[in-house]
Amino acid sequence: MRDAQPRTIFLKEYRPPDYLIEHTDLHFDLFDEYTIVTAQLTYRLSESGEVNAPMVLHGSELELEYLAINGIELEESRFAIRDEMLQISDVPERGRIESRVRIKPQDNTSLEGLYRSRGLFCTQCEAEGFRKITWFPDRPDVMSVYRVTIDASANDCPELLSNGNLVHQQELPDGRHRAVWEDPFPKPSYLFALVAGTLSRVEDEFVTMSGRRVRLVILVEEKDLDKCAHAMDSLKRSMKWDEERFGREYDLDVFHIVAVDDFNMGAMENKSLNVFNTSCVLASPETTTDQGYQRVEAVVAHEYFHNWSGNRVTCRDWFQLSLKEGFTVFRDAEFSSDMGSRALKRVEDAGIMRTMQFAEDAGPMAHPIRPDSFIEISNFYTLTVYEKGAEVVRMYHTLLGEEIFRKGSDLYFDRHDGQAVTCDDFVSAMEDASGMDFSHFKLWYSQAGTPELTVKDHWDESAHTYALEFEQHTPPTPGQASKQPLLIPLAMGLLGAEGNLPLNLGVGGEARVSDDQLEAVLMIDQESQRFEFEGVSERPIPSLLRGFSAPIRIEHAYSRDELAALASRDADGFVRWDAMQQLLVSVLDELQATAAEDQGQSRSQRDNPWTLDVNLAGAFTLVAEDRSQDPAIRAETLRLPSESYLTELASHRGGAHPHAIRESRNALRTALASALSATWETLYAEHQVSDLYAATGEQIGRRSLANLSLAYFSAAHEQGVDLAIEQYRRADNLSNRLAALRIVLHEGSDEQAADLLNDFYERFGGEALALNHWFQVQAERTRGDPISRVQALMEHPAYDAANPNKIRALVGGFANLNTAGFHREDGAGYRLLGAVIEELNERNPQIASRLLTPLTRWRFYPVLGEVMRAELDRLAALPSLSRDVYEVVNKSLAG
Repeated sequence: MRDAQPRTIFLKEYRPPDYLIEHTDLHFDLFDEYTIVTAQLTYRLSESGEVNAPMVLHGSELELEYLAINGIELEESRFAIRDEMLQISDVPERGRIESRVRIKPQDNTSLEGLYRSRGLFCTQCEAEGFRKITWFPDRPDVMSVYRVTIDASANDCPELLSNGNLVHQQELPDGRHRAVWEDPFPKPSYLFALVAGTLSRVEDEFVTMSGRRVRLVILVEEKDLDKCAHAMDSLKRSMKWDEERFGREYDLDVFHIVAVDDFNMGAMENKSLNVFNTSCVLASPETTTDQGYQRVEAVVAHEYFHNWSGNRVTCRDWFQLSLKEGFTVFRDAEFSSDMGSRALKRVEDAGIMRTMQFAEDAGPMAHPIRPDSFIEISNFYTLTVYEKGAEVVRMYHTLLGEEIFRKGSDLYFDRHDGQAVTCDDFVSAMEDASGMDFSHFKLWYSQAGTPELTVKDHWDESAHTYALEFEQHTPPTPGQASKQPLLIPLAMGLLGAEGNLPLNLGVGGEARVSDDQLEAVLMIDQESQRFEFEGVSERPIPSLLRGFSAPIRIEHAYSRDELAALASRDADGFVRWDAMQQLLVSVLDELQATAAEDQGQSRSQRDNPWTLDVNLAGAFTLVAEDRSQDPAIRAETLRLPSESYLTELASHRGGAHPHAIRESRNALRTALASALSATWETLYAEHQVSDLYAATGEQIGRRSLANLSLAYFSAAHEQGVDLAIEQYRRADNLSNRLAALRIVLHEGSDEQAADLLNDFYERFGGEALALNHWFQVQAERTRGDPISRVQALMEHPAYDAANPNKIRALVGGFANLNTAGFHREDGAGYRLLGAVIEELNERNPQIASRLLTPLTRWRFYPVLGEVMRAELDRLAALPSLSRDVYEVVNKSLAG
């Protein structure tokens, strides 16, 4: 186990490497009991390197058997090993270092470096996993050309794969064989990959825009061969889209995707050999939901797009992680938008930001998209770096427009191909392509927290002018007590009685008005600003933050009838959804306030029962019955805010009370179910899909609205539960089956729930991905004793405490999705999570630290916070903590 008080690493301490590795030759001898790795590193002093500087190599859990320079074995006095570093003195300016180490992949439970997953050898090297393979300068600014030789049993490992192109194959004595791979493109060690084992193949090809034929290969267990078609189609669509939208062509002869069930992340973009979590590549109607199909498409695209935004141009150091991840998330979001509904994609992205990333910004681990320090880099693979980083890239696109943004991205790729660069280099490319000065905008890279815009409006009826006044503020975050105003591109419109009004901007700051005059992007860059519009003959309703144009909170004193108007009539899909969310939150706040007042009254005093707000009921009816809208957007607009989002929102306002949130949400759900009962029944009938299952936008939208309608109908009528059971029995896809199962678990009897859960297990007991859903729906279930249920399921033979997917489904599902169950007043939920984290601290520190997130927010809970903190104190006192867990626990207690 690592040092319990590890060192903090700072961006300001960065210095270039003294030595560069020009060529890396690796030889792997794979055996069941151990693996021998022989490495030959051809090195030279870098331009900025210090003559006579020691050579520093990184390594962890390596048994060193041999170390030499230029063929001469080194005496022990020439090198020292300490704190995961091997330091060699008296190194010539050029030469070749050769080392031989022994490692044990079968014992590597961290799933970093080289490990075995159910007999399959595979690797995960980002961020610092390569040091668990061999001694090497394991940092992203050391880029090398690789030649990899793999020897293994031909019977146990018929597939031998690494990066690049296959250049040699050979049969060896004793039933072994060899494969040699060469990657002609320099890459950092984190992009190295090796896979060896028994796999089955699905193959296809893609012809690039220059006419080259690229072989596409997906490798899976034989039983999963029928689940690869969607991933292959997604890959081909991604390759074509990247050529057309960004001008990026694939550069090698083959592209591999390998599906691995034991994997910490979603997938990894290793050059030409992408290793995927099975959940992000396998898809079939029976075992994958509609959302699962969409996730496969998005993740395949994301990892493929990394070939340029991450591989050909990579990051200089890990503080620049958002350089590759934020840019690539933006690219995969644009791809998903072009493949489906742009408005729906923005709603989904905004939901993730507002539910989870805003909470991250408000918590003890808050950091800018380019952090200035860390203890363990694995803790910074965060929503801030990925999703907020993507929103920052999107703001460039908003500010520049598609044509100039493409010019900037082309310049960035052409200028830095084959280099390890920084976020500043990306900004410079955008500046040089556009002629704009982005020095103020760069505050987004260094300033943490979620900006808040308070908006006031004024209409002068006689002058026909309408003004918007903005106040900008970003709350303090750990280490950043004071904030500067940011440049925020705010897309907006004005809604009138007959639709959106034309905009004629008069007095105010910089703004850009669309060609149709119905939308403007206001440049908010000061603490206080005022924009005035002329020729406004009626009092409009401001349509703000259209398309979620910036990752901010926005506060405006809308009336409920204004929100109802925006939700039902505005032209922007995100604004319609957001207005309905605000209207729902307003009603839920009223419900909680009424419940609090009722607690101090006798039953006879409660003579004014709560009734459903007329504006909400009217808006719901208009949206539900608006056949002109996409069913998927209607479903999202009619969906209640999640308990997680309501908790985050309540935390921002002063403190969350999970049980009150659940009770008020259930009450509103029941009221809407009853008030629109006939509507839900009609929508369910109208949106049935009779065609053969397809993961198309049209079918997904219909299923989404039908299943939402059935859930509402079931909340008001026992007949709905019968319909859900019928749907479960006749379902030809997992989306409908799982939606029906959730309804029965929530609304049905214990006997009905047990019957369907048993049936589900009997149907899918051999399908790992489907069983993940089986574990999660039980973890989410609010009835009964969720803690005892989760503890029992942790003993179930299908549960694997070493498999990240199972842990995330059961333990993560309980802690993150069953908010009232997790926040039990006696702290049992916190102790359950803490016990799992304690065990994983030794086995898999990455997963342990990610599971900690719910506990890190203890300050958000005025009643239960100290009970949560007690569990953090217990974890902090453990005698041996990984760097991953140590950093999160200690920042949480100090933040």
